[in-house]
Parts: sequence; C-alpha cells; structure tokens
Amino acid sequence: MLNSITANDLKVKGVSILDQITSEQNEAVITVRGKSKYVVLPMDEYNHLRECELEAALIESQNDIKNNNFKTGTIDEHLRRIENA
Repeated sequence: MLNSITANDLKVKGVSILDQITSEQNEAVITVRGKSKYVVLPMDEYNHLRECELEAALIESQNDIKNNNFKTGTIDEHLRRIENA
C-alpha cells in the first residue's frame, strides 16, 4: 500500500509525513503492528465525504416522508416503542 505509514514513522517524522502523503494522494493509512488501523484525510476531503453522507441521509428522510414511512406520537409513546423493540 503506497499511502501506508507505520505508527513509528508517524511518531518519528510527525505531521510532515502526513502532509507529504496526503498531498500526493487523498488519504494516508496508518498501520499499527502491520495492520491498517487509521485513515487520515485532508480536511477538504473529509468535509466532502461528510457532506455526501448528510445529503444521503436527507434524501433517505425525504423518501421516508414521501412514502409515509414514519411514526408520530408523544415522547412517552416513542420511548415505549424503543423499549419494546
């Protein structure tokens, strides 16, 4: 994996290695004991992914409303539904 950084490299080289890798590619994978454990993204990329996630949630909610796939009621009724689920 070309964009992989060991935890030790990160410890030794610091944030500069993240800057170097994320300027070449959109992500850096940090490995711990040979296993991929974390992904570091530039903030712009993270914000874009978050925006896509929120847009998908909005579309899902709009579809639920359009298809009458929702419940109304009091807080107590909602809590009872959750407890009995």
